[in-house]
Amino acid sequence: MGLRPSLPTPVSGRKPLIALAALLAFAGPIVATLWVSTPDVTDVQARAVADVRAHRSVLLRPDEVPPLLAKAVVATEDERFYAHHGIDTIGLARAVLYDGVNRCFCQGGSTITEQLVKELYLGGSDRGYNKLVDIVLALKVEAVLSKGEIMADYLSDIPTGLGRYGMTNAACAYFHQPLDSLSLSQYALLAGVANAPSVYDPTVNPTLASQRRAQVLADMVSESYITKAQADAAGKEPVISDPPVAAC
Repeated sequence: MGLRPSLPTPVSGRKPLIALAALLAFAGPIVATLWVSTPDVTDVQARAVADVRAHRSVLLRPDEVPPLLAKAVVATEDERFYAHHGIDTIGLARAVLYDGVNRCFCQGGSTITEQLVKELYLGGSDRGYNKLVDIVLALKVEAVLSKGEIMADYLSDIPTGLGRYGMTNAACAYFHQPLDSLSLSQYALLAGVANAPSVYDPTVNPTLASQRRAQVLADMVSESYITKAQADAAGKEPVISDPPVAAC
């Protein structure tokens, strides 16, 4: 019996791996140098507290983060959040490949941890050299904080439009309710706003906010966090509604 010839790996499947190998070959020595020269991030929680206070937001504890909100954010922002150690090499390689092909900085490939680091250590910018610093500091932060703490800090300090920060403030502004009493539809909308607050703020552009919410719900279905029926029902709810009698 002859040996069955092995099938060649599809070219499209090799591209992210090639991009990742090129990225590591280029950035590896720089990252090693940056590991020594950047802060040890033991002050990360103190920075989060100070930032939240400056933004007049509310610092959430890990057990105060609504599970549905966390799932919505992970599904649309960082699907491998609970598996990686600060950087998503698969997502980063795809972003590098996409940006190289399209000659743009269209996809950042940033994880939730990197986005938190960007706000706390890099003044909100991860362009150019700062991107490498962001990667290194994200790896360090993951060795200091738990995933629950990272998620709580991120949701407490994330910009949510019109000079507003934190999901607690956003829940009050959009829905006039406490963060822990929202519906699936409302959590999906909050997760969507985080991607581009000035674009998806439902009080400014409810049509785009509704479209973004639909994408978040679809992502949650794709990650098996909710069913298609739940997504369909949530998508039929109004984007914003009249304030209840007891506002937040």
